Amino acid sequence: MKSINNKEFLQNKHQAGIILRPNSKELKDVYLSIKEKFERHGIKTIIEKISGEMIEVTDGLSLTMLARECDFLVTIGGDGTLISVARRSIKFGKPILGINLGTLGFLTSVLPEELDKFLSDFLEDIYTIDSRMMIKAIINKNKTIAFNDIVLKSKSVAHMVNIEAFIDGKKFNSYYGDGLVVSTPTGSTAYNLSSGGPVVYPLTDAFIVTPISAHSLTQRPLVLPADFEIELKTPDENGAIVLIDGQDIYELKKNESVKIKIANQKSKLIRSIERDYFSVLNQKLNWGK
Repeated sequence: MKSINNKEFLQNKHQAGIILRPNSKELKDVYLSIKEKFERHGIKTIIEKISGEMIEVTDGLSLTMLARECDFLVTIGGDGTLISVARRSIKFGKPILGINLGTLGFLTSVLPEELDKFLSDFLEDIYTIDSRMMIKAIINKNKTIAFNDIVLKSKSVAHMVNIEAFIDGKKFNSYYGDGLVVSTPTGSTAYNLSSGGPVVYPLTDAFIVTPISAHSLTQRPLVLPADFEIELKTPDENGAIVLIDGQDIYELKKNESVKIKIANQKSKLIRSIERDYFSVLNQKLNWGK
């Protein structure tokens, strides 16, 4: 388990690809205002095709083309929008700037009213790019990527689920309860935290394995080095469901497995230097108050 905090800067900042929160037609004026701020600082913007169609802007590009052509990506919405874009664009390695609409999120870096100042600093290399570990999973031959977590749960809220867990092919535990969360350090403040798991510094490479309402009091959260492969399966006749970042869902039949490893690529998040992780914990979790 190791902590990584590389000083990395963009060589080019000429073009930004913008993705909006889905199903939010009311964002058109916000988008036009943000677009104007970027272009006032000499940064051209291109909107993602689906986002553009949502607000009746017709010159957008697919996310794949956007990630190929732009120097960095910008999400306008909340943490969920950023997570979705990070998962879908990971293979292109483009840094993502999150603009949050409303309260400050864990991942989104700036509010719209802070954007002018941030862009002035950004052009002077006064910012940080954080590299965040992501999870690669194989579920019944389906390959997927998780930013925050992978969760195994019973198909029915009325029943608990048995989960057998293996590390590098060797069984290390059996869980019986409402489910199991396998989280990245970034995701440690999401479902993992609400299930009683630990907060782990997000630039660490590690897995956090946390039972959800375990039937046994001896079951406790576990932090594992990220070079292990974790395999999960259920002996239950009814099987289980697998949730990926709360965004995608898969069905797991009896004795079928989920294989989990650290992804080859990391997600890169652009962050204001004025917004460090511990100040966010203070604001979001009321630490130190």
